[in-house]
Amino acid sequence: MSVLQEVEALLAHMTPAEKAQVLQWVVRDLGNAFPGIDSEVDISGGEARIVRTRIPVWLLVQARQLGSSEADLLRSYPSLRAEDLANAWAYARAHRDEIMQYIHENEAAC
Repeated sequence: MSVLQEVEALLAHMTPAEKAQVLQWVVRDLGNAFPGIDSEVDISGGEARIVRTRIPVWLLVQARQLGSSEADLLRSYPSLRAEDLANAWAYARAHRDEIMQYIHENEAAC
């Protein structure tokens, strides 16, 4: 079964609200726009972060790589919403090299 066929099968079981959320993610991913992600030089050194917070995207990606689930992250960072994580993952996919550089720099600093 191809990925497209799998997506089609999943869509058949989704509510209209879930389909709308998936559509938002696809549009955001295709449009290279990342609502909910901000980068300002005077906040966190310009690292891409979740708006309303100082939580950098690379930190969330690193935590996920180390085995944290989305539920773990939402418990650990009460100011985060599930939508914030979806935005972070989309940003990380589009800016993989940048995110990996921040992760490596952080590991080297320890």
